[in-house]
Amino acid sequence: MKNVTITVEDEALEWARIEAAKRNTSVSRLVGELLAERMRQEDAYELAMREALNFPSWGKSEGPYLTRDELYDRARFR
Repeated sequence: MKNVTITVEDEALEWARIEAAKRNTSVSRLVGELLAERMRQEDAYELAMREALNFPSWGKSEGPYLTRDELYDRARFR
């Protein structure tokens, strides 16, 4: 583990102190846990995005796409 020095607004530091006390931990550990959680969320989002972008197509379109007006006119008569 590495030590770092950060600059924090007074209100944010006060919140961190209170939150750390509620969790019975230090501000340093709280910040480390928050950063680690954010990293896991970002990694999970990126993985989900890659999987979504690699989703195979269900088929190919034959001919031009319908215009918005054609789509709604066709749907009205079903």
